[in-house]
Amino acid sequence: MYPTLINLGMFSIHTYGLFIAIGFLAAMFLARREALRVSLDPEKITDLAFYILIAAIVGSRLFYVFTAPEAFLENPLEIFKIWKGGLVFFGGFIAALATALICMKKYSLPIWLTCDLLVPSLALGHFFGRMGCFFAGCCYGKQCDLPWAVTFSHPESLAPTGVLLHPTQLYSSMSNLIIFSILWFWRRRKTFDGQVFWIYILLYGIMRSLIEQLRDDFRGATVFDLLSLSQTIGLFLAIIALIMLIFSKKSTESN
Repeated sequence: MYPTLINLGMFSIHTYGLFIAIGFLAAMFLARREALRVSLDPEKITDLAFYILIAAIVGSRLFYVFTAPEAFLENPLEIFKIWKGGLVFFGGFIAALATALICMKKYSLPIWLTCDLLVPSLALGHFFGRMGCFFAGCCYGKQCDLPWAVTFSHPESLAPTGVLLHPTQLYSSMSNLIIFSILWFWRRRKTFDGQVFWIYILLYGIMRSLIEQLRDDFRGATVFDLLSLSQTIGLFLAIIALIMLIFSKKSTESN
């Protein structure tokens, strides 16, 4: 694939970063449009989106550094080279969620309504981000001989070259597009605020845990020598989401 789109000596445009930017712009456009639909201030949503982006990048990078600190001991400046891969979604999600809650309180935004507004945009942005992973070669899959297996050949690729691999980046990208489609359809049919948010958590937790089984890049520590840290977090959040959906539905029906 093509990790570097343009290379002009001191100036380079990395494909991964370009897709992150495209994903953010698409997500922000969608969130502003949804804000108008539910009568929230789109300018507040724009400010919120920028804070979330910064928190997500910092959180996802710090989570990765935490799982593999030895890789950065000799050269700490490598921490800042995110175009080389090493962003853990759940680290970014946790940091972004905490930041969003603080900002929503500051801007007097209704928490559950705003969360419902944001998660379709998050899924859409993540779709583009995983496409960037594919071009960079990070988050690569295990070897396989399936008809849709991919081979990376670019010398700058973060994936092993010359072997057939599961295109786990594309699996992740397509799963996020499916989640986005479900959320986009359901957003006008929800029965309580927060429902779209918890559906997102449930679906992403399950899909991430399934795809995780096929990944072969560094996964960090394992839990019970069985599940990766991301799998464990994904399954835990999916269970919490299912409980919240059931509890909230019963509460709504009783009222």
